[in-house]
Amino acid sequence: MADNETLECVTEHERILQEIESTDTACVGPTLRSIYDDQPNAHKRFMEKLDARIRNHDREIEKMCNFHHQGFVDAITELLKVRSDAEKLMGQVTDTNRRLQEAGREVTAQTEEVIGCRIQQRNMTTTVEKLQLCMPVLEMYSKLKEQLDSKRYYAALKTMEQLEKVYIPRVSQYRFCQIMAENLPRLREEIKEISMSDLKDFLESIRKHSDKVGETAMRQAQQHRTFNSAVAKQVNIGNYSKPVYSLSGRTHMHISNGLLTDEDTGDEEEADEEILTAQDLVDFSPVYRCLHIYTVLGDRETFESYYRKQRKKQARLVLQPQANMHETVDGYRRYFNQIVGFFVVEDHILHATRGLVTRAFTDELWNMALSKIIAVLRTHS
Repeated sequence: MADNETLECVTEHERILQEIESTDTACVGPTLRSIYDDQPNAHKRFMEKLDARIRNHDREIEKMCNFHHQGFVDAITELLKVRSDAEKLMGQVTDTNRRLQEAGREVTAQTEEVIGCRIQQRNMTTTVEKLQLCMPVLEMYSKLKEQLDSKRYYAALKTMEQLEKVYIPRVSQYRFCQIMAENLPRLREEIKEISMSDLKDFLESIRKHSDKVGETAMRQAQQHRTFNSAVAKQVNIGNYSKPVYSLSGRTHMHISNGLLTDEDTGDEEEADEEILTAQDLVDFSPVYRCLHIYTVLGDRETFESYYRKQRKKQARLVLQPQANMHETVDGYRRYFNQIVGFFVVEDHILHATRGLVTRAFTDELWNMALSKIIAVLRTHS
């Protein structure tokens, strides 16, 4: 029985040792606890068994080390030989790296310089392209300034339109183009103000010179009537020369065979005098310019309304006689000259422009003038 118990104990200790050798360390605790749970002095026998097992493993380790010792020594000897070669190789690598770094330093500097040149070249190319794109805008704006300085306002408005619709949209991302675009409406308003100022000066001028225009027109009418009478006489005689006569330009009157002599007209020099028209006495360009400008700006109706209103006011002033007009014939002459000059200008505007004044507007002024003239003559005569 004792032998059986001893055999079982030994077998159990073998099992425990196998579990300890093959089991994870976290599970060793329950295994060791079982040693103390079996028999009273079982742990001593287990410790003896454990020491025997340890001595057995030590012997196996020693055998293995003795078996591999010569190979280990040979490996160490080879490593010592390799170490010297490695030191030589390390020196060569270090020297090669140093020489490579020195050679690469110059290459790096040249590479950075090349990169900088490439960047400058790219920036210059981009700048040239952008400048070529911006140059037409700048040239058009410069042209606009020249037109404004030379008072070519109608052409300036056309240039503004091209800038807004064609040129500025191409480079609208630049600040100077935005400033141009913001400045164009202000320039348009300045053009409108300047053209309206010129128109006011024109209206003031024709108000002052209407008597001269009327005097010239009445002289032309008298010469024309005298000329027609002379022509009628020559028709009866059968010998006359055709005159060169125009109501819209400078002409000379040439009468053959002494028709318009001192006996006929009172003055031969007056017959050959150069005929002046409203265009010769009055510069109508402010009216045309202002009309074109307001038409381009889409505000033609405002201009037409202003012009007709001002001319109607001037008509009332012209039709108002001076208090002492009835005292001299010159007073009547100046009065009628002013009226005729006013309507000669309006007739020219009627035929030279399209719709600025209409026949109905002119007839309205004429009817007003007739009633006023009749009333003035009845009062002063």
